[in-house]
Amino acid sequence: MLKKTMWLAVILIGLTVASCKDDVLPKPAGFLRLDYPEAKYVNFENTCPFSFQMNEAAVIKGEKECGFAITYPKMKATIYLTYKPVHNNIDKLLRDAQKLTYEHVIKADDILEQPYLNPSKKVYGMFYQVNGNAATNSQFYVTDSTKHFITGSVYFYTKPNFDSIMPAASYIKNDMQRLMETLKWK
Repeated sequence: MLKKTMWLAVILIGLTVASCKDDVLPKPAGFLRLDYPEAKYVNFENTCPFSFQMNEAAVIKGEKECGFAITYPKMKATIYLTYKPVHNNIDKLLRDAQKLTYEHVIKADDILEQPYLNPSKKVYGMFYQVNGNAATNSQFYVTDSTKHFITGSVYFYTKPNFDSIMPAASYIKNDMQRLMETLKWK
């Protein structure tokens, strides 16, 4: 009987010691931190009536009529550039560019407009930052108002979730702004 009592005491003391740990709490949900290399820019020029600087980490693919797809394979994103000549239709081109942006208002939390003016290069435009779970997070248009008109928008090949793609969206937004700022008409 004494042996059973001793074993029972040892087991109770063992359980008491083992149970003196901190409470186990589940870890909060987290997101993967994505860091991208510092952007290095190179000039892009071909037979189209404009040139610009682009991130050397991106891959540019030509399409017809001076439209381009600038892809970011590691981020699974593409900037689509569309060129249209102006033939007394600048009002229609501006309306179409603005309409394209504001079609995302259904999913967007807000749309920030940032005008761009560079009179010395005759480049005028608007940059749109679309916040929220919209299909595109950044769009822009630039024109010289008389001959040339370019629109650009970025799309990610994933379900829109602004929180998870925000680092990549910010990185590409900076590249799009650099493209606008370095654009030159020929």
